[in-house]
Amino acid sequence: MSSKTKKDAPETDEAPKKKGKGKFLMIMLVAVLVGGGGVAGGLWAMGFLSPPAEAGTHTTPNPDLSPRPDASSAAIEEATQKVREGGKPDPHVFQASYYQIENNFTSNLRGGQAFVQIGLGMSTYYDKDVVIKRVEKHEMAIRSAVLMTLAEQDPLVLASSEGRENLRKALKDAVNNVLTIKEGFGGIEEVFFTSFVTQ
Repeated sequence: MSSKTKKDAPETDEAPKKKGKGKFLMIMLVAVLVGGGGVAGGLWAMGFLSPPAEAGTHTTPNPDLSPRPDASSAAIEEATQKVREGGKPDPHVFQASYYQIENNFTSNLRGGQAFVQIGLGMSTYYDKDVVIKRVEKHEMAIRSAVLMTLAEQDPLVLASSEGRENLRKALKDAVNNVLTIKEGFGGIEEVFFTSFVTQ
């Protein structure tokens, strides 16, 4: 009888250990699932687990073109269709709105020996209440893009009218690029120098 008791004793000693390990593993599994779910939920809420946006999708709808008061509905429809097909807005049909960024831009030019200071204005044929508000909303990012573009310029090239014209186009692209990234649509037709000083 005593020998049976000795054999039974180890079995009864191991059983609680297995149950204890099973409970521990179950608690750990639940903790990992709950914790992982919380982390995943947090990442999803912040947008990290959202599917990537497809090319051509917009975070906000494109603004409407602003027709001139004297433009006929037939002319507006025809000119709007041309814009949809990739053409530029017709200034005889659509009305331009202008906006000037309040503070000037000052930047060193390439090489660091010269600098430029410019005032910048822009125009759009799209709804100014949408496009200009977007420019104001993202002015910090636009200022950064403009300053980076200015810093890449060669001072000798900017001495010519052709160099300034190329800079104007580069700045237009920089502004539209910021708006496209931030809002899904640019809408700036032209960029203008309201002042231009190099030294």
